[in-house]
Amino acid sequence: MIKVTRLDGKTYYLNPHQIESMELKPDLTITMLSGKNIIVKESPEEVIDRIVKYRKSLGIVGQEL
Repeated sequence: MIKVTRLDGKTYYLNPHQIESMELKPDLTITMLSGKNIIVKESPEEVIDRIVKYRKSLGIVGQEL
């Protein structure tokens, strides 16, 4: 799970394997595979860095086809 911050300041944890897309409009909107949208304070780069760190901790970086 990765930690993100909603616009109201609350901490939220999400499964990065369930992220379908991210879009700046103007805040970062993360769309999950379920269709749920989560708007967060972090930049796309911060979220991507957290995803990479999480995947490295699992030892699965570079195994995608």
